[in-house]
Amino acid sequence: MHIDHRVARILLGVALALVALGGVAFLLQGADEPADPSLGPSADEATGAATTTTTTATTPTTPAPDDTAATTPTTAATDTSAPARVPLEGFSEVAVSVDPPGEGGLLEWCLLAARSAEQRSRGLMEVTDLQGYPGMAFMYEEPVDNAFWMRNTPMPLTIAWIGADGQLVSSADMEPCDDRDDCPTYAPGGAYVTAIEVPQGQLDELGIVPGSVVELGGACPPA
Repeated sequence: MHIDHRVARILLGVALALVALGGVAFLLQGADEPADPSLGPSADEATGAATTTTTTATTPTTPAPDDTAATTPTTAATDTSAPARVPLEGFSEVAVSVDPPGEGGLLEWCLLAARSAEQRSRGLMEVTDLQGYPGMAFMYEEPVDNAFWMRNTPMPLTIAWIGADGQLVSSADMEPCDDRDDCPTYAPGGAYVTAIEVPQGQLDELGIVPGSVVELGGACPPA
């Protein structure tokens, strides 16, 4: 069928117009959406949710102790392992039993022992501490009547001379004397086999009084 060229140009123009109108309509509809969706608010921002940051809890530091507590003195514990008696260097010990008059009962003691002539000659010279012993016993193998003196002996002493029968022969208080040749001497009231020296005034504490019976020998009682 033959179509007039003028009519064809009109139809072509109408078609182009319709295409143009469709493009404009598409652009107008797309303008309602965001230009770049990735720039929109996040889900958390839209709902107002806060971002939580995890932190590591720090353990509180224990305060330093008070200075006064660190400097407070403490009481030292008693050393129960220390021996109650320590013999003086060069001396041994001997058990002594004392039976005082009356019904007081037998008393037992442990004294330092001077058995040899050298030990008896030295005695308690230069001694100020008996180291747990109540005194020293000067022991002889047979009765003697030797006098005693206090040369170079700083401790005031009382001496008791004991006879072979265990009875008290006599006693005397002796005063300290320097290291010199003219120190006074103290003589017994008779023969004796044992002389016992104690700190001055403490003879009665051992029960050694007139009428007592004193015996030496055997192991010392526990301290």
